[in-house]
Amino acid sequence: MLESLVLAVVGTLFDIVPIVAILVFFQLFVLRRPLPHLRRTLLGVAYVLLGLTLFLAGLEKALFPLGRLMAAGLTDPAFIGTASATWRDYGWVYAFAAAIGFATTVAEPALIAVSIKACEVSGGTITVRGLRGAVAIGVALGVALGSFRIVTGTPLHWYIIAGYVVVVAQTSFAPRMIVPLAYDSGGVTTSTVTVPLVAALGLGLASTVPGRSPLLDGFGLIAFASLFPIMSVMGYAQLGEWRARRAARLRRARALQDQPF
Repeated sequence: MLESLVLAVVGTLFDIVPIVAILVFFQLFVLRRPLPHLRRTLLGVAYVLLGLTLFLAGLEKALFPLGRLMAAGLTDPAFIGTASATWRDYGWVYAFAAAIGFATTVAEPALIAVSIKACEVSGGTITVRGLRGAVAIGVALGVALGSFRIVTGTPLHWYIIAGYVVVVAQTSFAPRMIVPLAYDSGGVTTSTVTVPLVAALGLGLASTVPGRSPLLDGFGLIAFASLFPIMSVMGYAQLGEWRARRAARLRRARALQDQPF
C-alpha cells in the first residue's frame, strides 16, 4: 500500500508540474507580475497533489474492484438463474447501470459548478436542481443503454450515429440559449466521479458476460454518458418551453372568458 501511494504521488507530481510551470511562466514573464498570495498558492498546490494522490489510490484499491465485483455478481449464472442467459435476463444489470449513472452524476463537482453558474447567468430561469436532474437522467439512460450494448454485443457506432442524429434534430428545435449549455453538460458530467465507476462497470461487464472482450466491448460507456445528457437537457428545455406556451394559452383563454359581452 505504501509503495502504491509513493508511485501515485510521483505520477501526480509529474502531471501537476507542467501546469504549474505554465502558470508561473505566464505570470512572471508574460504578465510581468509577481505571484499573488504565494503561501496560499503553494498550499493549494499541496492540497491538489494530496487530493489527486488519494483519489487515484482510491480508484485503484476500491472503485475499480468494486465495479468489477458488482458486474460479476449481477451476471453470475447463479444469480440470473440460467447458464444460457439472453439480454432479457440482465434486467438487474440495466437497473444497476442506470442507478450508478444517476447517482454519480448528481454528485459530480464539475456539473454542480456549471449548474450554479447557469442559474446565476439565467437569473434563475435554469435552476440548479432542474439542470442536475436533467443531466443525471440522461446519464442514467445512456449508461443503461450502453450496458445493453455490451450484453448484446451490437456495434457501438450504430448507437452513436443514431444518437447524434437525434441531437442534430433537437438542436434545430430547442431554445437557442440552452443549446450551448446542453453540449457543455455532456462534457462536464464525465469527470472525476462518473468516469471511474462507469469505466469499471463497462470493463467488469465485458469480462463476465460470455463472448465479450474487455478491450473491444468494455469501453464505450463514457460515450453514452456524454451523449445522452445533451438530449436530456435540450428535452428539459423544450418541455419547459412547451409548458410556458401552454400556460400562456390558458391565461389568454381565461382572459377571454372573463371579458363582458
